[in-house]
Amino acid sequence: MKVVVYAICKNEAQFVDRWMDSMGEADQVVVLDTGSEDDTVERLRARGALAEVEVISPWRFDVARNRSMELVPEDADICVCTDLDEVFHPGWRARLEEAWLPEAGQATYRYTWSFNPDGSEGVTFWYEKAHARHGYQWVHPVHEVLKWMGTGRPGPTVVAEGVQLDHHPDPSKSRGQYLPLLELSVQEDPEDDRNVHYLGREYMYRGRWDDCIRTLKRHLTMPSATWRDERAASMRYIAKSYLNKGERAQARDWYLRAIAEAPHLREPYMDLALALYEQGEWDGVLYFTGCALAITYRPRSYICEAASWGSLPHDLRSIALFHTGRLKEAREEARKAVELEPDNERLQGNLKLLENSPKEGG
Repeated sequence: MKVVVYAICKNEAQFVDRWMDSMGEADQVVVLDTGSEDDTVERLRARGALAEVEVISPWRFDVARNRSMELVPEDADICVCTDLDEVFHPGWRARLEEAWLPEAGQATYRYTWSFNPDGSEGVTFWYEKAHARHGYQWVHPVHEVLKWMGTGRPGPTVVAEGVQLDHHPDPSKSRGQYLPLLELSVQEDPEDDRNVHYLGREYMYRGRWDDCIRTLKRHLTMPSATWRDERAASMRYIAKSYLNKGERAQARDWYLRAIAEAPHLREPYMDLALALYEQGEWDGVLYFTGCALAITYRPRSYICEAASWGSLPHDLRSIALFHTGRLKEAREEARKAVELEPDNERLQGNLKLLENSPKEGG
């Protein structure tokens, strides 16, 4: 079986050796450099990669990825698209081959998009950027995805258990190009609900609250917007925007809508718990953090946020229990928070304060 890794890059010399070490299990590595001004290309070639240079103007991620895919030999069995700031755990190729079927179209595998300051995993979800050589193209100027363009139906997606890809980005890299590319993406395909959702989320990131609310309310009216997890996320982002506008009643209403839309997710409960924490509504904090902790299955989608599965639920419960005079329970929740985030000095300080507090009835 022939496995080929392909990628795009620009000014990523600092990552070349680490990336090539990780991708070395492939039969071949091909890269499209889109105009590096450092020695990225020279380093890649020195490590054995086939590296070509082409400036994509105007810039679009889908065009760049499709050009890089064209560098993959026609006889490749599996194409694996990665970026230079990503690293596979050793043994990935063997596990990918074990999962692959002759008729397979794509493979999905575990991806850690971010890490917490203490080195623990942050946002994790399952990726599908390994695919058959023929019939697929990348679409959308940004947040690009693989789309089946071949004849007939695409092959099944196999699950490559044990394959783990980690993302270690350059924190100084700007994401300033994302907003105009997302606006272009929605302009090109206004009925693509996924891109409308991403555009609304980007407006939220930029603090453009009214644009976020307007865009995501449109997302929720789209007939194709049926994935409850993503619909709940749109409702949460609308709520956050209202909260930042000082409209608390509207925010609470939208958080409750998000909970009703996806009661199987921790995130809507935790968002509302945080909003109530800011308002000192301790009984509400306890109720909604309790609802969140009752959910024990962590979804595999990108909607899943690290904070809801870390120390935060126990931390908020501890503070709420303290304010309602239940010190014994507050200590227990504080211990659980520290167990999940042992290097957090604030959590350690809270626990120490609680352990030194007078015992109930004492």
